[in-house]
Amino acid sequence: MAQDNDSLLARQVRKLLDNDPRFAAYDLTAEVRNGEVIVTGVVDTLSEKNDLVRSLKDLPGIRAVENAVSTSTDGQITDPEVLEEVMDEFAQTPGLDVSRVGAKVDGGVVRLVGRTENPDEIEAARRAAAKARGVREVISEVKVTEPGADVTLEQIFHSQVRNDQDGPAR
Repeated sequence: MAQDNDSLLARQVRKLLDNDPRFAAYDLTAEVRNGEVIVTGVVDTLSEKNDLVRSLKDLPGIRAVENAVSTSTDGQITDPEVLEEVMDEFAQTPGLDVSRVGAKVDGGVVRLVGRTENPDEIEAARRAAAKARGVREVISEVKVTEPGADVTLEQIFHSQVRNDQDGPAR
């Protein structure tokens, strides 16, 4: 009976992979065992990888998803190029103020930095950064401040470079 159910789920998964325009262009494969999907292949962005997992988890009867999907770009992409794409995505994101939230990139890992009063702005930045090519992971180091708190540019700079403790240099 479980094998019949897995066969039905496998057909639903294949239909999603073949018909959803976000995934149809990729050579993704999936196997279903006891209601658990193991999906493999390569997509262009972290955002697509995350969307794939969410879409699979939303299918009725799927108990878990093992994500063995990789992200890859057509050719080498450098950290400065990744940062440029992240900032382009930020600029196109409503509700995201780049004077409050910025990014640093190291090895394809994007670190969100800055300060905001609105936690939703952090999530918007996380989603926007994940859309950029070459992003392997997004980590938020954005500080949430109290509404109306005045923060100077100098305070933001010191918090981002982690030298905001006063004291003698060593």
